[in-house]
Amino acid sequence: MAEARFEGFRRYAVYAAPGGDLGRFGADWLGWDAETGCLRNGPPAGVAPLPRPWSEVVAAPARYGFHGTLKPPFRLAPGTDAAQLHWAIQALCLRLVPVDAGPLRLARIGGFVALVPAGPAIALQALAARLVEALDAFRAPPTPDETARRIPDRLTARQRALLDRWGYPFVMEEFRFHLTLTGDLPEAEAEAAIGALAPAVEAVLPPALRLPDVALFGEAPDGRFRLIHRYPLGG
Repeated sequence: MAEARFEGFRRYAVYAAPGGDLGRFGADWLGWDAETGCLRNGPPAGVAPLPRPWSEVVAAPARYGFHGTLKPPFRLAPGTDAAQLHWAIQALCLRLVPVDAGPLRLARIGGFVALVPAGPAIALQALAARLVEALDAFRAPPTPDETARRIPDRLTARQRALLDRWGYPFVMEEFRFHLTLTGDLPEAEAEAAIGALAPAVEAVLPPALRLPDVALFGEAPDGRFRLIHRYPLGG
């Protein structure tokens, strides 16, 4: 049964997973290709010396693969299964359209280095909100431990309300699209990482990021996320 390949994952998520030169760079940089399920050896050529060992810089985001979160990771709700989730995403994406995210730039988000839209990303925000809302029936409520990991005391009142309603604080109007490249670094190290990455990133950045599809990812028992299936937007 074809749907069997969707089973056996601890959590699921819907991500933007760029392809082409940018996607290959992201997999090389993180050392993990979520689409092929293969490890990569070391940072790609063209990256200048980093402020600490490469393996430490990418340790946190590596297991997720190169991606931009649209619907954050969730466990399946009781009474649902992965095959139902697959068909629901497919049906939803038939009613959506490809998204132009515009140019990207390197930036620091707190201590994390990421690629972010250079300008407003209204269409991306709308796409993410639609996925979060339309697929919410498949999301199991977070456990107390999962909620605690979001450190609710550090959230705004609105972010806490979003956490309570959608299981994640940075959705809807709090959503900020980003393609994470590093773990949490001190400010000086994050700025140094941006400088080291800039020449290599500029060589692979498209003039504008266009999302013709979204991808279902699953967290395997080994803790690494794998790209399970791509869904063309608009069919």
